[in-house]
Amino acid sequence: MAVREFDDLPYARYLEDFSGSLTREGDYDTVHLRDAEFGDIDAGNARFLESALSSVTFNEGRYRRTRFNDVWMRSVRWVGTDLGETNWLHTDVDGGALAGVRLDGAVLRQVVFQGCKFDSVNFRAAQLREVTFTGCVLRAADFGEAALTDVTFDDCVLQETRFGRAEMKNVDLRGARELGLADGVAALRGATITRLQLLDLAPLMADLLGVTVADD
Repeated sequence: MAVREFDDLPYARYLEDFSGSLTREGDYDTVHLRDAEFGDIDAGNARFLESALSSVTFNEGRYRRTRFNDVWMRSVRWVGTDLGETNWLHTDVDGGALAGVRLDGAVLRQVVFQGCKFDSVNFRAAQLREVTFTGCVLRAADFGEAALTDVTFDDCVLQETRFGRAEMKNVDLRGARELGLADGVAALRGATITRLQLLDLAPLMADLLGVTVADD
């Protein structure tokens, strides 16, 4: 799966530029948000359908339970934003940045993240199905108690990632250039890794099993 180009979107020619403020329970259908910045607002329970966001910044703000259905995003920044319990379906995120963002309890299906940077993003108890991370950097991302099905990490860097009590099915980590876990080695059941990655994870696995490794 790869991010679609803007001109390839089936609804691209119908998009209308959006100006103004986002509101709670707002309905945004075939709109294009570009070169905009939104501050600390409450726009929860909103709905974005067949829309595009480019060069948009969200500073804090609460967007809980918002729906993103067939949405295209490029160069979108989320900083300290609450996206808990949001629903993402068939959405492309290209070159985005998420820092201190809450995605706990979110549901993501058929979502592609390409060239994105995640810093301290909370995916706890989220559901990810058919999600692809390509060329992404994930620092201190927390997937604790999340359910990951058919998820791929290709050409990604994972640092201090947490998978504690997560459930995995058909998760492919072989393409990760760096697989640094803070916890959750036991949750890798259902994931596929390379032999080299297995060697890198050996110390964590030994600690989990209570095995003492001594050369003397």
